Amino acid sequence: MRILVIDTATAACSVALIEGHAIVAEFHEVVGRGHAERLMPMIAALPRGGRADEILVDCGPGSFTGVRIGLAAARALGLGWGVTVLGYSSMAAIAAAASRDDGASETAIGVALIGGHGELFVQRFATRPVATLSALESLPPDRAAAAIAEPQVFGSGAAQLIAARGTGVAHERLPRAADAMLLPPLLARLAPSPIYGREADATPAA
Repeated sequence: MRILVIDTATAACSVALIEGHAIVAEFHEVVGRGHAERLMPMIAALPRGGRADEILVDCGPGSFTGVRIGLAAARALGLGWGVTVLGYSSMAAIAAAASRDDGASETAIGVALIGGHGELFVQRFATRPVATLSALESLPPDRAAAAIAEPQVFGSGAAQLIAARGTGVAHERLPRAADAMLLPPLLARLAPSPIYGREADATPAA
């Protein structure tokens, strides 16, 4: 089973081809903006143009635009190739990579990503095995600091959270497509739908 992984939910634009427990090929760039321009050339540069038996896509939370770009590409390729499209959370991807690396000695870690309007997306995870310990929340840094008690925090918002809390260790980290192979099955088979993490900024007119 060859899997194409697409991750554009944050400042990183990342793709990978995974077969079994091996990375066939990957590209990962921190682009900030411009995911739409970079994503398809990245996929095209993979072996066989990224053709796979299944597609796995980061559903968020993260950038509203980035989440939509990744999902649109995954759904279009899935339709064109006639393959299944599944999703995963950017928070879980970071937790899985952290559990393998810096957080391997911890039984639980916090994940914090920069959200909108000065808030942070936060969630707690067990590390052995990787599993969610709390629901995803979008909170101001002071409330996020109160919600995450774990000494090690990972993600683009980790430094803000640790600064607000005044104690702990922050690890700057963004999701990487290749790290999706570290996710347990339960966290890698979500519906391919957006995980925005907070309410929309605009509401429909009455």
